[in-house]
Amino acid sequence: MLPTPTIPSPDYERIYEPAEDSFLILDLFESQLSYFQSKRFSKKTPLVLEIGTGSGIITTFINKHILPNAIYVASDLNPYACKTALRTNKANASSINVDSIRCDLTTALLPNSVDLLVFNPPYVPAEFVPQVPETSEDEHTWVDIALNGGPEGMDVTNQLLQSLSDTLSVDGEAYILFCARNNPDTVAQNFMSNYPNFKVERVIHRKAGWEVLSIYRFLKLS
Repeated sequence: MLPTPTIPSPDYERIYEPAEDSFLILDLFESQLSYFQSKRFSKKTPLVLEIGTGSGIITTFINKHILPNAIYVASDLNPYACKTALRTNKANASSINVDSIRCDLTTALLPNSVDLLVFNPPYVPAEFVPQVPETSEDEHTWVDIALNGGPEGMDVTNQLLQSLSDTLSVDGEAYILFCARNNPDTVAQNFMSNYPNFKVERVIHRKAGWEVLSIYRFLKLS
C-alpha cells in the first residue's frame, strides 16, 4: 500500500479534513497505477489539475507515487487550502512541478489544456451553496463550501460538467466523485447524450458509513 501524504500543521477549521471520499480517490489511483504509468501518459508531460484541493493530499499523492513527471495545478477558492496544498506537497514530494492557484473551477486555465482532471466536489445535498466569505469573521464557512452542493448536491459539479469539453485536451480525462444521492448513473447518461465525444464510466465505488461513493471517468475521445 502506498503511503498517504502527511499534512503539516493542518487547520481543519478552515480547510476540509481528508475523509473517506479523499481516500477513495487515492485508492483509485493506486489500483490503476499501471494504467497511469502506461504509454498513454508517458508520451508527453501531462498537465494535471485538481479542483478543490483542500489539504493537497490528492495532488501530492499523484505527484509522488503515480505521475512524478507531470505538471500540477492544485486549485481552490479557499486561500488557506491553496497554501496548505503547497506545504503538503513540499513535505512529501517534489515541488518543482507543482503550483497552487486560487480560482473558481477551471476559470484560470487555458482551453483544452488539461490532460488529467480530478475533482472531489461539494456533493452533499444542502439548501444552498455557501457564498465565499468576505471577512475573516465568516471564515468558518470555508468547510461548508467544500461540502455543500445545493439541493441535489450537484450545483457545483454541473458547472464543471458544462465546461469539461472545453477544459480537457484531446484524450484528456476527468475523475469526478459522486454520492448516491447525486444519481451519478443518470448524470453520466445525460452527459454522454449531450457530449457524444465522451465516454463515461464508473471506475470505483464504496459504501462509506451512510454514504455510497463512486468515481466516474469522463474520457474525451475527440
